[in-house]
Amino acid sequence: MPQTGALTCDAELVAPTWRRTQAPGEDWSEWERLDQGSCGTALPVLTVEDFRSLPIPAPTLRLQPDGGWVLINKETIVLTDATPVPLRTTLAGLGVDVEAVPTRFTYDFGDGRTLATRSPGRPYPDHDTFHEYEQPGTYAVTLTTEWSGRYRVDGDPTWREVTGTATTSTTSAPFEAQERRSHLVSGLCTDRPKPPDC
Repeated sequence: MPQTGALTCDAELVAPTWRRTQAPGEDWSEWERLDQGSCGTALPVLTVEDFRSLPIPAPTLRLQPDGGWVLINKETIVLTDATPVPLRTTLAGLGVDVEAVPTRFTYDFGDGRTLATRSPGRPYPDHDTFHEYEQPGTYAVTLTTEWSGRYRVDGDPTWREVTGTATTSTTSAPFEAQERRSHLVSGLCTDRPKPPDC
């Protein structure tokens, strides 16, 4: 086991927390230090399982255009919100502040294509996350968001990183990808009665 370092305390010294893992059929991993140790009572560790059990809300998925249909061979813009989410929980009877931060976004466009990015996207005309449908049909977009986290135990000002990530998923309402072609008409299509070539 590695040495704990040279932390000096007036109260009782609590050594750093270490861990190693072993996947089925594999050797044990190297030892990994999870914190620097502390003075006084040992602090609980927020595990990735604890982090994943928190009610992290899936960020809102937005599409442009958002009228229930899009055009094939034209950009359908997708974007979301990358605001960190504050959460509160308890560990071993102690209150814990948790911050979940969205770090990666994966869009499944429902036609066999996906887009993985660290950008939450921007609206038109500065958009950087989009997709072009090639065939008419009914589709829905699913956004899977990967979250990293950090936490702070009451009474200790130190923020500690969660080892591992959580994910959330949300799906848009179904929409139509349509093909529309322009052609010349003899009158205005808003006329009443509507011209026969509209």
